[in-house]
Amino acid sequence: KELGLRSRTVKKYKATTNSKHNLPVHENVLNRQFRPSAPNQAWVTDITYIPTDEGWLYLASIMDLYSRKIVGFHMDERMTKKLVLTALDRAYSQQRPRERYCTTRIAAASMLPTITRRGCTPTR
Repeated sequence: KELGLRSRTVKKYKATTNSKHNLPVHENVLNRQFRPSAPNQAWVTDITYIPTDEGWLYLASIMDLYSRKIVGFHMDERMTKKLVLTALDRAYSQQRPRERYCTTRIAAASMLPTITRRGCTPTR
């Protein structure tokens, strides 16, 4: 203190993803084509961290690339597969897409980059 020296502290970094895994990775079906010609042809999802007085909350949202509207979402205290699957279930039950195939790209910790839900099979 006498010399005006202070230690430099580094905040702990919490890794939330694991790119080094042996899980299957689905092909990139969007191929940077982010302007579908009709609703419910392409949904994308992301997870956002929200700080609160009680700790972090995680918001998973599903966006229809055609309308750019959020078609489903779910918030939880933990970032799990259930967080995203609940958001996807909500979007699916509200939108009822006609298409037989619906592939959703997931950006989340230790999750498959693509998942499928009831009535949906991955496109090949």
